[in-house]
Amino acid sequence: MGGRPPTREQLRVLPKAELHCHLDGSLRPSTLLELAREAGLSLPATDVEGLRDYMIARNARDLEEYLSRFSVTVSVMQSAAALERIAHELVADAAADGVRYIEIRYAPTLNTRGGLTLGDAVEASLRGIERGTREYGTVGRVILCALRNLPPGRSLDLAEVAVAFRHRGVVALDLAGPERGFPARDHAEAFAYARRHDLAITIHAGEGDGADSVRQAVHECGANRLGHATRLEEDPELAQYVNDRRIALEICLTSNVQTRAVPSYQAHPLRRYFDRGMVVALNTDNRLMSGTTLTDEYWHAARYLSFSLAELGSVARNGFAAAFLPWEERRRMLDGLEAQLAALGATR
Repeated sequence: MGGRPPTREQLRVLPKAELHCHLDGSLRPSTLLELAREAGLSLPATDVEGLRDYMIARNARDLEEYLSRFSVTVSVMQSAAALERIAHELVADAAADGVRYIEIRYAPTLNTRGGLTLGDAVEASLRGIERGTREYGTVGRVILCALRNLPPGRSLDLAEVAVAFRHRGVVALDLAGPERGFPARDHAEAFAYARRHDLAITIHAGEGDGADSVRQAVHECGANRLGHATRLEEDPELAQYVNDRRIALEICLTSNVQTRAVPSYQAHPLRRYFDRGMVVALNTDNRLMSGTTLTDEYWHAARYLSFSLAELGSVARNGFAAAFLPWEERRRMLDGLEAQLAALGATR
C-alpha cells in the first residue's frame, strides 16, 4: 500500500487490458431491446432503463442464479448480424473506457439455435471485432468457452473449432458455466487437444467452488491463466505453485460480490494476492450483468482495497503482460505503456 490515490478520470484514461469479458454478458441494453424487437422476442422490461436495471444481478443467491440472466441475452444472439453488431459495439465501449486490448469470450455452442454453425458464430464475432479495431484502435481477440454442464464431447468439438481459428483471432480455449457438480477434469481431453495445437488455456475456477476446482484447472487441464481464482487462497501450497509459475489471475471484483464468492469488496483477496506478488489483472466479467466498466473495477480496487495509482499501474501492466498474444506484440504494448503510465504518475 501507499502512494497517492487515483481519481476516476485518471483511471479512465489509464491504458488498460481486459482479459475476462463475456460477449453475451456485455450487450448494450438498447441493443438488446432492438434485437429482441426485430426477432419478435419478449423481454423482462420494455424500455432501456428498465431492462438495464433488470439485467444487473444485484441480488443473486449464487453463481448459478447470476448465470440465469444469460438466457435473456443469448436469445437475441442467434444470427451472424447480431453477433457482429454486439462484438463491434463492445470494442467501441471498451475503447471509450481506456481499454487498449480486449479478449472477448463466449460460448458459440449457445449461438447455433437459429441455424448458425460454430464456425459461423466465430466468424461473425471476429468481423465485428476487426471492424471495431479499425474504427477505434482497441485491439480485440476471442476466447471460446466450453461449458462445464454440457457433455465433454461438445467441449472437444469446440476445441477443434478454436484450433481451426487460432490464426484468425481466436487465442484461447476456456471452460465456463456452473462449477459445483461439473468438474473440469471431465473436459480434460478438450484441453489436451488445445495444448497439442499450441492454443492457450484459461479456465473459470475457484468462483463457484473451492480450491480443488482450481487444482483441477491447473494440473488436469493445464491452465495458463485462471478466471477468478477467488478461493485459491484456501490451498496455500497450490497458491504458491500458481505464483511460482506466474499463472495470471483474472480478477473480477464486482461479479465476485454479486455471486457471493466474497461477501464484500473489502473481503476480496485481490489485495492479498497483489501483496504477495501474484500476477493479478482486473476485469469486468460482464459489463451488463454486473453494471460495471473496467474503470469502475479499478476504482473499486482503489476505494475498497486501498490501491494507489502506482499499484494500479502495475495491475494494468500485468494485464498486457498476461495477454494471449505473441510475446513480441505484448512487448511492444508494454513498451508503449510505460511512457503513458509515467505521464499519469502511475509508475512504480
